[in-house]
Amino acid sequence: MKSADAQENYQIHEDSKESGILDSDTEGTPFKEAVVGEAPDGGLTAWLQVLCGHLIVFNVWGYINSYGIFESYYVTTLNRSSSDIAWVGSLEIFFVYFLGSFSGRATDAGYVRATLAAGLFMQLLGVFMTSLATSYWQLLLSQGVCQGIGDGLLFCPIVALMSTYFTKKRTIAISISACGAATGGLVFPAIAQTLLHRIGFAWTVRVMGFVLLFNAGVILLCVRQRLPPRKSGSLIELKAFTDLSYTFFAMGTFFCFWAVYYAYDYVRSFGQDIIGVSDYTSFSALMIMNGLGLPGRLIPAFLSDRYTGPVNMFIPVSGFAAVLLYCWIAINSYGGLIAFVVVYGFFGGGVQSLFPSALASLTDEPSKAGVHIGMIFSIVSIASLTGPPIAGALIDIHGGQYLYAQLFGGTSMVLGCLLLIVARYCKCGMNLYQRM
Repeated sequence: MKSADAQENYQIHEDSKESGILDSDTEGTPFKEAVVGEAPDGGLTAWLQVLCGHLIVFNVWGYINSYGIFESYYVTTLNRSSSDIAWVGSLEIFFVYFLGSFSGRATDAGYVRATLAAGLFMQLLGVFMTSLATSYWQLLLSQGVCQGIGDGLLFCPIVALMSTYFTKKRTIAISISACGAATGGLVFPAIAQTLLHRIGFAWTVRVMGFVLLFNAGVILLCVRQRLPPRKSGSLIELKAFTDLSYTFFAMGTFFCFWAVYYAYDYVRSFGQDIIGVSDYTSFSALMIMNGLGLPGRLIPAFLSDRYTGPVNMFIPVSGFAAVLLYCWIAINSYGGLIAFVVVYGFFGGGVQSLFPSALASLTDEPSKAGVHIGMIFSIVSIASLTGPPIAGALIDIHGGQYLYAQLFGGTSMVLGCLLLIVARYCKCGMNLYQRM
C-alpha cells in the first residue's frame, strides 16, 4: 500500500496532467521534478478560465466603460466641474493598471485565487459604499479608490492566467474575455436607464452590485491556476526594458490609453451639451458605443489569430481610432453622433482588447507573464489616471466646448500608433509579412 505522502504526490501529479501542467511523458515523475508542458490551447478547464476572464472584465471594464452613466449625474448633483468628476473614473482606471505589477507577481507566485478573492471583495465593497455616498470625497474614496483597488487585483491576474492556457488561440481567447467590457457596457447603462428615475441612485447602484456579486461566485468556483508557483523573483524586472520592442510598446500604449477612454466618459455629456439630445437618448448613445465594442473586440482578434498577429493588428486599429477622434470635431447633429459612436465603439473596443493580447505575445517566458504584463499595466495606469481629467480641464478652459479635448485625444492616439510601429520595427525590421 502507498504511503500517505506518495498517495498525495500521485494525486497532485494526476490533477496536474488533467489541467495541462505536465506533459504526458512525465508519467511517474515526482511532482517537484515535473516538466511544465505546453499550453493546452483548449479543453474545458482552459475555456472556463476564459469564462472567468469574461466575467472579470464584465465587472471591471463593463462598469468603467459605463462611467458616462455617472458623469452627468455627478456634475449636476454635486455641482462640480467635469474635470473634478473625471478624477473619480480615472482614479479607478489608474488602480486597475497600477496594481498590475503587484497582482501579476502574486499570480506568478501561485496566489491567483487569493488575489482574485481579495479583489472581488474590495470591488463589491466599493460599489455598495458608492450607493451610500452623498459627497465628492466619499465618491472619490468608494468608487475611485476602493473599487479601483479591487479592479486592480482582478484584471492583470486573469490576463496572465489565460496566457498560460493558450498559444495559437491566445488572442481570440483573451479577446472573448475582453468582450465582457461590451456586455457589461450594455447591462450597466440598461440598468441605469431603467431604474435610475424609478428607484433612485442608491438602489440602482446596489442592483449593479448584486450583478457583480453573482459573477464573483462563478469566478471563484471556476478559476484554476495552470503553472506551478514561481516563488523567487523580483516585483519588477527592468531587464525587460533592454528589449527595445518592449520599451517602445510600453510608450505607444501609454499614449493610446491617454486618449481611448475620453470618448466613453464624455459622449453622454457631449450629446446633451452640444447636440442637445435628451437624457434617455444620451444613455442610448453610450450603450451603442459599448455594444459595438463586441464585434470590435472579436473581429480584429479573429483576424489577428488567423493572419497577422496581435501587434500587427493593434497598429491599424489604433490608427483608425485616432482618425475617428479627430472626426469627432466635425459632429454637430444627432445622426453624426450615432455614426461616431457606432464606428468608434468598434475601434475603441479593438484597442482595449488587442492591448493585453499584444502585450502577452511579447512575453517569451510564461512563468514571468504576470510580472512583464504588470509592469506595462503600471505604466499605462499613469495615462489612464491623467487622460480623462486633462480632457475635462480642456473642456472647462474652452467654456464647455470640446474642441481642445478632441484635438488632445486624436493627437495622443496618433503618437501611440507611431510608437507601436517603431516597436514592431525593432522586433521585425522591414519584414512586413512577419507575424507579431
